[in-house]
Amino acid sequence: MRKSSIALVLLLFAFSFLHLESKAQVKDIVGIWKTVDDETGEAKSYIKIYQDNSNKLYYGKIIKLLTKPATTLCTECKGNKKNKKIVGMIVVTKMEVDGDGLDDGKILDPNNGKYYYCSMELDENNKDKLIVRGSIDSWGLAGRSQTWHRVK
Repeated sequence: MRKSSIALVLLLFAFSFLHLESKAQVKDIVGIWKTVDDETGEAKSYIKIYQDNSNKLYYGKIIKLLTKPATTLCTECKGNKKNKKIVGMIVVTKMEVDGDGLDDGKILDPNNGKYYYCSMELDENNKDKLIVRGSIDSWGLAGRSQTWHRVK
């Protein structure tokens, strides 16, 4: 009986350590990232990833355009983003912690005004690279991935 209690305590400790480790890794996603077009390889913008005030959801805001003027408008966007400046626009919304990454959010492509399901995780071999996947389905099967680079 005593051995099983000790084993249970050790197991709970191990799980809590793993949970803290994955949370620390997710927090490393917060920061400024240079987006790179997956088709052309061209650097497009800087996006700031941040947590909301509840510390439960993550968002991303475009803070700089690299190939267009800062006054560029989102002409293809719909609703309250139609014809608004792309710089300052929140394009990553409601991302939630999922293991070592973020998931269950949406990402806006200002080039076509469409939202896609989004997931993000740090590259296993280089924490200065963020793998961002946008897809039309919530499982991420029909979509594209980009590698963003940390801005230091």
